[in-house]
Parts: sequence; C-alpha cells; structure tokens
Amino acid sequence: MYELEFDKELIRRYDKAGPRYTSYPTAVQFHEDFGPEDYRRLATRSNQQGCSLSLYFHLPFCNTVCFYCACSKVITANRRRAAPYLQRLHREIELQSELFDTTRPVEQLHWGGGTPTFISHDEMRELMAKTREHFQLLDDDTGEYSIEIDPREADRDTIALLRELGFNRISLGVQDFDPAVQKAVNRIQSEAQIAEVMEAVREYGFRSTSFDLIYGLPLQSVESFSRTLDKVVALEPERLSIFNYAHLPELFKPQRQINAADLPGPDEKLAILKYTIEKLTEAGYVYIGMDHFARPDDELAIAQRNGTLHRNFQGYSTHADCDLIAMGMTAIGKVGDSYSQNVKTMDEYYARIDQDQLPIFRGLELDADDLLRREIINQLICHFSLSFPALELAFGISVSEYFATELAELKAMQNDGLLQLNERGITVLGAGKLLIRNICMVFDKYLRQQQTQRYSKVI
Repeated sequence: MYELEFDKELIRRYDKAGPRYTSYPTAVQFHEDFGPEDYRRLATRSNQQGCSLSLYFHLPFCNTVCFYCACSKVITANRRRAAPYLQRLHREIELQSELFDTTRPVEQLHWGGGTPTFISHDEMRELMAKTREHFQLLDDDTGEYSIEIDPREADRDTIALLRELGFNRISLGVQDFDPAVQKAVNRIQSEAQIAEVMEAVREYGFRSTSFDLIYGLPLQSVESFSRTLDKVVALEPERLSIFNYAHLPELFKPQRQINAADLPGPDEKLAILKYTIEKLTEAGYVYIGMDHFARPDDELAIAQRNGTLHRNFQGYSTHADCDLIAMGMTAIGKVGDSYSQNVKTMDEYYARIDQDQLPIFRGLELDADDLLRREIINQLICHFSLSFPALELAFGISVSEYFATELAELKAMQNDGLLQLNERGITVLGAGKLLIRNICMVFDKYLRQQQTQRYSKVI
C-alpha cells in the first residue's frame, strides 16, 4: 500500500470543486418525480432480499449557531420546541416500520443533527423505546450505534444514559481548541468539557470515539492548529475527521458572520493540512481517505485492510449491505437501488406526518450505469484501487470500451503521478490519495453534463 504523500504543486493544480461522494449519483440528481409510492415499491422489493437495516434520525435543534455550519438545523434556546418534532418523528417510525419486515436486524443506527443531545434525557429514552418497539435492535452490542455529540450539551450523566440506551460510538464536534478561533466561529467550548466527555466515554465502555476538526477557519495558522493537534492526540480518539472549511456565505447564511479577511490564505491552509498529516501519521493514525484518520486497530482501518470498507451518507462504514431508512426533516435514505430525501422544512414535515404520509419529496432510482459507476467510485474512495477483471465479471462489460473517454483522462493523471493504470486496473499512488475526489470525478457521468453546480474545493 502506497503511503500518503503531500505534493503541494499537484494539490494546487487539482484543487477544484467537486462532490464528497457520500452517494453516487449525488443529491444534486435527486428529482421530485420520485415520491412515496416509488419508495413503497422499493421497500417491498428490499424485504424480499432481506438484508440488514440501518436507521438514521435527524434531530435538527441547536442551542446556538456555529458560524461555519452548513447543516440543516433549527436554532433555538427553547427546549420545548423539540416535543412537537419528536411527536412526528415517533409517527414516522410507525409509518416506516409498516413498510419493512421488522425481523430484519438493525446493524447500524445513527442520531445526527443539529445537536441530538439537545433533547432531554426522557425524550432520548422515549425515542429509543419507540424505535425498539418497531424495529429489531441488537441487544448484544454488535451493532454500529452512533451519535453526534456537542460537548457543551453532554455531561457524564448524558454519556451514561447514551450507553444504557445502546449507543457504542460517539462523534465529538471539537473543530479547534484555540479560544480566538472558537470566538470567531461562535463555538466556545473548554478543553475541560471535552476531557470530561472523553473520561466518561472511556468509563462507560464506548467502542469508538471520533473527533471532528476543521482546518481553514478564521484566525487559524500552522502554529495555532499544532497546539490543537497536540491536545487532540493526548486525548487519544480512535478516529479523526479533518474537514476543509468551505466558505460559501451565498449558500449558507451563518457563514456571513465570518470575516473573510480572517480566513487563512491558500498557502497557510495547505501548510496546516501538511502539518496535520505529518502529526497524525507520527502519532500512529492511518489515513483512511477523504479527511478521515483512524488508529490501526480501529474497525475502519481493519475493514480497509480486509477490503470491506464502504461509504454512505454518514461517511465511511463497515456495513455495506444495509438498507438505510432515514427519518426526520431533510433526512436522506437508501433503500434497494434508490435514494430518497424527506422534505426540508419543519412546517412541511409536520404537515406530511399529520396527514399520515411519508414525508419523502424527492429521490432517484439508480439505473445500470449508475450502479456500475457507484461501484467504481466506492472501490476507489475506500480502497484506492480498482480491479478491471472483477468489474467486468460483475457487470458484464468491457472496461476499455465502456470507459474509453475516462481511461484517456486517467492517463493524464498517471503522467502526473497520481495513479498507476494498466489493463488490470487502477492503483492510487501516495500523491493521489489526497486527490481521490478528483480521480472519482472522472467517472461521474452527471458532472460531465452539469458543470455549474457548486461544490466545496477538494482540499
């Protein structure tokens, strides 16, 4: 396996906007001709295949706004606003469970947001009890049951409750430890708060903890971020996600509160990334791909070595064959060979649920070409390699004929040292790993057809 290599000149040349490929096709291709009836038909078909289930719950509430945030959220200090939302979420659980064979085990479960721990302890218990009433949750701790945590909204008692409810993985929003950076993005949280959460996580036996960090935030420098990384490494999370901050104030209103003049310049941003890679590698972390690092004994690193790593809407995963049932406003699911998304506003969500309707408003059913290209992108983004013979056997195609245009483009990337290309397949080299999105984009049919869509830069 080729080691990750930082090539500043190559990164500059290839640093353009592109999808993150938590799905292929991406959400840009979803359309409103796909609705609840299509979803019901595909749910029936998926029951015949009988694979395991994955459940996602979107809990959109946040007490305060983080200026960098591009998530779907509801900012409110009024905790009572959660009750009517959860009432509808409980009803959606009932509506969804009517479509699926609920003897199918739930191998994955995720609460995302927003801030899932915004809701009260009693509301957490009720939501999990409702889920357990209608779906087959695993009781032996073998499932991948995870939750996103804001350390300002989770004390020791909260962590103990989450473990009691069955969660065994936690993702912590750290972003940056520097007080000036925290103030600039309105995300003020102490080191003590994060350390207390980590202490409780260890005490109650969670199997994995992930930290989210962001580089490219206002007032960041190599020197300031190096201090953050020292503190992160000392806390020993099993996984790390190091996200590139994409400043798109025209798309995300909270980002208008950020002073663009305070953002690190392109050279400083690249230097931060380079230092981060060196620091984490030195600390023993393995580069999984797409901003993610993990300890060598973590399940993600093991799955990558075994060739079983997968990527979905929650990022990298060890469960490839689950149907993802997504609940809550804006939530995106994957059932059979389809994607679907719930309505985006709370008023629409309430209205649909109150009429006992599935709140799905758009989606996409994948065709044979989509499935072929999805497999290619998944192999590249998870394993940095692609076997042409395996692809031809699985899909009954000739790679050289089907992808003549793409192979010609890949030769230019081979000349630049990003990958090796021969009749057996593609191997991504160390310099190409950071640019894996660019390599995947070569196979994106829709990206060729539509060049105007706004994405974040790849680095």
